[in-house]
Amino acid sequence: MRARDMVAVSALRSALAAIANAEAVPVSEGATPTSSPHFAAAAAGLGAAEAQRRELTEAEAGQIVQTEIAERLAAAAGYERGGHAEQAGQLRREAQALADITEGRR
Repeated sequence: MRARDMVAVSALRSALAAIANAEAVPVSEGATPTSSPHFAAAAAGLGAAEAQRRELTEAEAGQIVQTEIAERLAAAAGYERGGHAEQAGQLRREAQALADITEGRR
């Protein structure tokens, strides 16, 4: 990554975002946030708007990355069929970068 491998950086950012999304906890129905006297329906107090995150196991995070790889390869095939070889190549390089990272080759 120090060589500014933009393909790997892009793929890794996307995979990290997918993992972060999976860690998000849905907002419970009927939850009433505390209100600020200055802004209606605003959370009041230090950390009032923070929500607990779910902790993923290593296997769950790995499965998310594998899904990211599979989605990139499927999209690359679609681009290839549509005659967009450059975009297909980009997605295949991103998939390979994620595979290399998960297998410890980068």
